[in-house]
Amino acid sequence: MSEAKTTRTLTGRVVSPMYGKIVTRSKKYHAHDEKDECHEGDVVLIEECRPISRTKAWRVAKLVEKARAA
Repeated sequence: MSEAKTTRTLTGRVVSPMYGKIVTRSKKYHAHDEKDECHEGDVVLIEECRPISRTKAWRVAKLVEKARAA
């Protein structure tokens, strides 16, 4: 999770089909947090659902890891 509002950023590592190297990719998803338990820096599992608003079609399924306090 990257921002305090509904935008969530998913970052993953994939293998480049052209060069065979590991490349970091990221994409932003607007995910609905019904219980309002997620904070910036948390690792969450999101799943696709029916459209909730114009841009939101994902919801937070599970909070995997809390962010470490700095």
